[in-house]
Amino acid sequence: MPGAVTDEIEILQAGHGGGGGDVPAGGDDDGGSGRRGPRVPERAYYTGVQLALAGIIMFFMALTSSFLVRKGLGNDWIAFALPPVIWVNTLMLLASSATLEIARSNLRHEGDLDAIEGFRRWWGITIALGLVFLGGQLLVWRELAAQGVFLSSNPSSSFFYLLTALHGLHLIGGVIVLLYVRFKNWGRSPISQSAGAGLAAIYWHFLSGLWVFLLALLYLGR
Repeated sequence: MPGAVTDEIEILQAGHGGGGGDVPAGGDDDGGSGRRGPRVPERAYYTGVQLALAGIIMFFMALTSSFLVRKGLGNDWIAFALPPVIWVNTLMLLASSATLEIARSNLRHEGDLDAIEGFRRWWGITIALGLVFLGGQLLVWRELAAQGVFLSSNPSSSFFYLLTALHGLHLIGGVIVLLYVRFKNWGRSPISQSAGAGLAAIYWHFLSGLWVFLLALLYLGR
């Protein structure tokens, strides 16, 4: 019996002894040279984008409600003509959504150098169209100022400047995202370039749709 007990103690010490076992890979003792932890699932990034868009929607819906309520409060709401260039701007923004999808279609051909070049070319066109839209909006403001329509002229013009400026700020953020996708080193990223382009596309298409909604509101609500 004493021999059997001794054998069992030796077995326990060999399997669960303090410091005698192997250190798991990725531990702190290896100076960080172990394997990386589990990657964040790509769906988590999509969920984050969806939550951000939900917040933006709520924000603009609150402004829309204020727009409609303020219009019905008094007789100081004065309509003004929208500069024709605003329709050209809209076409530029809608075209940018189309070129973005053309760019994304090239990412489906991994390893194809021509496809990669096609992605960069069409993605660059999308960025350029976004910048053209922003420049066109500045031109719209300039034409309104030439007509004597300023931010403080009346509630109608105040809401026009406010809504277009806020949309423009979000679009500037979109351009920054597009530039990030274009020039990022995706070899060191936890997600693929295709996934990054997909996330950017969701935001960009959302901004295009939001602009169409705001333009309809501003035109019909004059």
